[in-house]
Amino acid sequence: MDALIPDTDVVRTAVDLACRAPSVHNSQPWQWRYDAGRLDLYADPTRLLVAADPRGRQLLISCGAALHHLTVAMTSLRWRTHVRLLPDPLAPRLVASVTFSRDARPQSHDFDLLAAIRRRSTDRTPFEPLPANPLLPELLRTAAGTDATLTVLGEDTRPALVAATEMSAAVRRYDASYQAELHWWAGHGFDTEGIPDTALASRAERARVPVGRAFPDSHAVASAEPGPSDQSTVMLLSTPGDSPTDWIRCGEAMSAVTLEATVQRLATCPLTHLTDIERSRDTIRALAPGAGVPQLLLRVGTSTHPAPLNITPRRPVAQVLTFG
Repeated sequence: MDALIPDTDVVRTAVDLACRAPSVHNSQPWQWRYDAGRLDLYADPTRLLVAADPRGRQLLISCGAALHHLTVAMTSLRWRTHVRLLPDPLAPRLVASVTFSRDARPQSHDFDLLAAIRRRSTDRTPFEPLPANPLLPELLRTAAGTDATLTVLGEDTRPALVAATEMSAAVRRYDASYQAELHWWAGHGFDTEGIPDTALASRAERARVPVGRAFPDSHAVASAEPGPSDQSTVMLLSTPGDSPTDWIRCGEAMSAVTLEATVQRLATCPLTHLTDIERSRDTIRALAPGAGVPQLLLRVGTSTHPAPLNITPRRPVAQVLTFG
């Protein structure tokens, strides 16, 4: 045991928590390797969604979210992280190299964020409005500490967001490869990956969420009674550019905002697909012209579920972490 570097048990615990991060279709497109005090995060190209994400943008956003989750976990374990993004041009799969120092001083809120990692889940059902208290400024302050810009899109932008959603869906509707990929990942009973049927919205619920990805209807959830349309607040995460580094930074910001929202007992649903189609991305860009390059939308609101959602499955840490 070396007091200057984390031991394997600490790293295993932190990586297990990092892998709770949201990822596109719960594909968990990452691999980790720890050797002599350095933890490397690799993108896993075997989990690239070729039809939905040919550039690997959503894959790297997912890896960025896992990287931020790792930082939160290590802070609570009293280790400060030092991150180098894309450190080796000759190793394009290497997303980040992380080293550690034993000088973290976690505060009570750090442990709140740690608990949020275990509770957070993506909610694809309609939301009620945000409560009338200063939660929104807190989310904005959280995003201000990242390299991305969080913009709250007002109710007047809803028609444009719906139009962008419909435009994106129309492009994908008859794309056989995209539809086959979507139905493979969503709605199956996989033990360790994908989106289970219980995490999807029923047909009635999906019809009440006009800004969202057109996932298959859930057959495991009883169709809800007709109710009001989704009343979430929609936020936009943008970055200065549109490079792999920007995508990773966007993922880190998404993680920071969704965890803070979870601490505040809010429901969240990240949407990365609307910014993959250039026409819908341009529509969204026009809603916040000074914010930078649109990377993802985030629905935030109050959950309508009386009980917490089921946590989606994850691969065992032994499948994604190796030791040198």
